[in-house]
Amino acid sequence: MKVLVTGAAGFIGYFTAARLLARGDAVVGLDNLNDYYDVQLKQARLARLQQHAAFRFVKLDLADAAGMAALFAAERFERVIHLGAQAGVRHSLDAPHGYLASNVVGTLNVLEGCRHHGVGHLVYASTSSVYGASTQMPFSEHEPASHPLSLYAASKRATELMAHNYSALFGVPTTGLRFFTVYGPWGRPDMALFRFARNICQGKPIEVFNHGHHRRDFTFVEDIVEGVVRVSDRVPQANPAWDSNHPDPATSRAPYRIYNIGSHHPVELLRYIEVLEECLGRKAEKILLPMQPGDVPDTFADVTELVRDVGYQPDTPVEEGVRRFVSWFRDYYRL
Repeated sequence: MKVLVTGAAGFIGYFTAARLLARGDAVVGLDNLNDYYDVQLKQARLARLQQHAAFRFVKLDLADAAGMAALFAAERFERVIHLGAQAGVRHSLDAPHGYLASNVVGTLNVLEGCRHHGVGHLVYASTSSVYGASTQMPFSEHEPASHPLSLYAASKRATELMAHNYSALFGVPTTGLRFFTVYGPWGRPDMALFRFARNICQGKPIEVFNHGHHRRDFTFVEDIVEGVVRVSDRVPQANPAWDSNHPDPATSRAPYRIYNIGSHHPVELLRYIEVLEECLGRKAEKILLPMQPGDVPDTFADVTELVRDVGYQPDTPVEEGVRRFVSWFRDYYRL
């Protein structure tokens, strides 16, 4: 198949494109290569993908409506995996406008392309952050996600609602995937594991919010991507049992679906740091701080639906995942 992967120079986008290429798909990778973090890291990921004859890169901003329309008209994609976005909870507190341009307007342009050019299935990235103020654990797709605590989370929740609109009005099959704290090799420098490793190696202290007591459903990147690809192969169908008197947020009378992808095994942040210290062979100097604005104390994915529908559950333990990250980190930075 010909597949469009947006955000292909990004963390999850890179691994997804590589996985599709490995199984024989033709991939068009889209990215604007913005400077939110180290562009050289994005280019290094991209260079690895460009070794494949079946990969082609398009530098384009998702918010460029004319450019996106022309791309869809020219390429006639069979499937779209939409991973491009402005990421980061903290950054959304300081630079909110970029989240609307990239995440909301950008997703609208993707939806329009799918609508007008017969794309067979749109899979798009959402986030566990949409659960926001909820403390009902584990987080289930069948519960409302109506109280996000950051503009990043709100923008992602908006994309889920927009996708449902296009599924309901225009019959575009869409599946949203709520990722839970993704980590691993080739990760983003603004993410906790990367920042911790960099500071520890440089002998600098690390900032540990909520005094390290919050728990995260850390999920290894290759596990996430396996779920993404499996879900992309399962085109959603309308749910004939959907009841408007008791609406299920995860399904619809339209070809629309929401899934969690997480390890289903929350780990306390202090334990995560301890594993990193063991892998690096160095102790961290910790600055213990209160909870940061927009953050949540815990995340915990209910993956019952993912297991039932696609027969898959992430299972890489943090000890293995962090070890693989550290191996890449040392090699990439020649430490």
